[in-house]
Amino acid sequence: MLSENDYLAMDALAMAQGLERGDFSRIELNERAIARAEQCNPALNAINLPLYEQGLEHAGTLDEAPEPPGSLAGIPFLLKDLSDLKGTRTSYGSELFRNYTAKSSSPGVQLYQAAGLTILGKTNTPEFGLTLTTEPVATGPTRNPWHTDFSTGGSSGGAAAAVAAGIVPVAQASDGGGSIRIPASCCGLFGLKPSRGLTQAGTVLSENWSGMAVEHVVSRGVRDSAAFLDLITLPAGQNLFARPEFPASFLSALDESCPRLRIGIQDTHPTGEALDSECVAAVRAAAAHCESLGHVVEPFNHPLDYESLNAAMGQLVCVHTWRSIERGLRFYQIGLEEAPVERSTRFMAGRGAEIPAVEYLAARDLLRMAEKQMAAVHEQVDVIISPVLAKTTAKLGWLDMDSEDQREYVKRFRQYSGFTAVYNGTGQPSMSMPLHRTGEGLPVGVMFTAAWGADLLLLQLAKQLEAAAPWPQIAP
Repeated sequence: MLSENDYLAMDALAMAQGLERGDFSRIELNERAIARAEQCNPALNAINLPLYEQGLEHAGTLDEAPEPPGSLAGIPFLLKDLSDLKGTRTSYGSELFRNYTAKSSSPGVQLYQAAGLTILGKTNTPEFGLTLTTEPVATGPTRNPWHTDFSTGGSSGGAAAAVAAGIVPVAQASDGGGSIRIPASCCGLFGLKPSRGLTQAGTVLSENWSGMAVEHVVSRGVRDSAAFLDLITLPAGQNLFARPEFPASFLSALDESCPRLRIGIQDTHPTGEALDSECVAAVRAAAAHCESLGHVVEPFNHPLDYESLNAAMGQLVCVHTWRSIERGLRFYQIGLEEAPVERSTRFMAGRGAEIPAVEYLAARDLLRMAEKQMAAVHEQVDVIISPVLAKTTAKLGWLDMDSEDQREYVKRFRQYSGFTAVYNGTGQPSMSMPLHRTGEGLPVGVMFTAAWGADLLLLQLAKQLEAAAPWPQIAP
């Protein structure tokens, strides 16, 4: 009989090894995941669409199959409620789509299904993934397993809460401006945003936020992240964007030694906002760890103009927000002002509907120039260390997309953020590692960013740091 303690002690790869040895069945494994969900989810609201019966049926089918479709077949898994699973609801965190049923599965979901993962439900997300916390009006706030008065970050906040609470070892996430790295930071997890072109969130440009959005997972440890990246790297011919070179297996290549790196430290805010002392301490401690591992660490002055890049990315997000909700407006035959969406969403969609093509193209061109600029930077420095967020994890309610005072919302958004989104614009791989905790015990992530296509380099560095400075695997 698989005990709760045994279940919580295993990452996804350990679960796969246990299944291969016959220590437990896939039914037993997923029954334990469901029991944990039923224990934790009422307090956390991480899962907004349980699919437990469907998942157990799938696990039973795999137990009876002569040959599973892959080594991770039957591992309990959760999808983010921005991705479509054929025949189930996708709400996108919005009242507007509360009754929408997907007619087909998203590309990444199809790859997870092909690998045989057992999908036990969908996780909560802010409306259309548009903010840094997971508190949608439609499905309610998700609470941080480390302290339930605090946010999980966004937009993959439900996924991060579920993994940090031990419901599943890994959960699907996506990142269009920090939405893997920010929840990983807030919930004490590992989160890698892959290079543009390795994975994608949809089949058309609009579903990928013009290349800013990519898909991956949040996990407790580094090796699971590498294993799941192996599952969803796109085959040649299926990607919308240039695809970098990558190893036959990220997981296998993880065992290769990490080269000696040139590492730059960015410990001031790029737009002049105040930085919390805990966030600075986290960066400096991470830099000291890197130095102790033999890497060369030095101060780094970032060359990009964050203000203009943030404005350009903001224009693109507004265009894609309008595109996201426009089909709902057509279906219900209502106007934007009548739509049941949050105030910030309505403002962004309205702005997006008015942005002319020439401004859209100018924004894309600016990001392309920044991409080239960063390629030149990485001729001089291999990795940049910075905070993930400018402040430690916010309390629930502090950042409210539906606030009547949208000026205050935007002000707080700017105060809280600033580091992650620029690398969505340039397409570089970037990861959050849970290397620090506040006096209250809340996790604080540190961000590591490398050149486009250097995903394996980041994973190898992460493995080194994980061994040197291990972190708790489950929120206490």
